[in-house]
Amino acid sequence: MKIFLDSANLDEIREAMSWGAIDGVTTNPSLVAKEHRNFFPLLRDICETVGGPVSMETTHRDSVGMVTEGRAFSKLHPQIIVKCPLTQEGLKATRQLASEHIRVNVTLCFSASQALLAAKAGAYYVSPFIGRLDDISTDGMELIRAIKTIYANYGFSTQILVASVRHPIHVVEAAKIGADIATMPFTVLQALVKHPLTDIGLDRFLKDWEQLAPAAKAAHVPTDHPQATGQRPISAGARALAAREKKAGR
Repeated sequence: MKIFLDSANLDEIREAMSWGAIDGVTTNPSLVAKEHRNFFPLLRDICETVGGPVSMETTHRDSVGMVTEGRAFSKLHPQIIVKCPLTQEGLKATRQLASEHIRVNVTLCFSASQALLAAKAGAYYVSPFIGRLDDISTDGMELIRAIKTIYANYGFSTQILVASVRHPIHVVEAAKIGADIATMPFTVLQALVKHPLTDIGLDRFLKDWEQLAPAAKAAHVPTDHPQATGQRPISAGARALAAREKKAGR
């Protein structure tokens, strides 16, 4: 399963990239507004930093506006995925953009029926918001299972991008179900790394190491080792050949 970072913050994106942890980025108007930067230069910087898919959401309610904005996004950088909402107008825009070979992430999906329509419209990704479903006492992960079954039944190529991820269990469950991607805020990505037993174990190992005498910690190489003598190591095959030649008196 691929992991995307749900952020428009370049510091977070660079840090996550340094771990080798993320494959792409998702953004939305709210995340972009938090950065207080000019929109298109920020989006271009994100694309250049990630080197993978970057989803950016349109800000129009009508399909004509979404298509116009989506075309502009797609020209900005080849990594851009245009996000359209799962509304009637959003489906119209998705169908048009897909017909122009512009990849679309259909977002704000909350039901299997919506996901079915997104796939039929030609969506590249569909983004079910599982955390928001959990907030209203609905099992968000059950929606992922339903979409996975429907797409498998009919061979849809639309990828399931699990969104509104709130904690590591969401990520693990999405992976177990077989979702294609999970996108998450930086705090959740950090939580994936953390485990108290890892911290306890590391502290114990280092404390034990501190008890060792300094001389015992020094690197030691046997004097007859090739690294100490400056000689190149001799392979087993070369040694066998030398032994045969010596026996033959050569």
